[in-house]
Amino acid sequence: MQSDTIKVYHRCGGCGKKQVFINTGKFRVNANGDRIDVWLIYRCKKCKHSWNLAIYERKKLAKITPEEYRLFMENDSELADKYGNDIAFLKRNSAEFK
Repeated sequence: MQSDTIKVYHRCGGCGKKQVFINTGKFRVNANGDRIDVWLIYRCKKCKHSWNLAIYERKKLAKITPEEYRLFMENDSELADKYGNDIAFLKRNSAEFK
């Protein structure tokens, strides 16, 4: 399911040129010991190549609320929309947008 958020532009590894990337509304969560990484997954509109935008990298799990962690694990669409419309988050990930 596609989120209704800001469309971003990024050089696509599949197409080899700048393309529109769409927020999938899905998160990727990876834990290593007491550290966690969380990304919001975007896909190229043309070829479906993925691009993960970092929300947290090597963050201590204890620093994330249990509620937020649960929402990441459930791919909560409202949370995905919140991040997908957050200009500061998009800029931190070098996303271009209009």
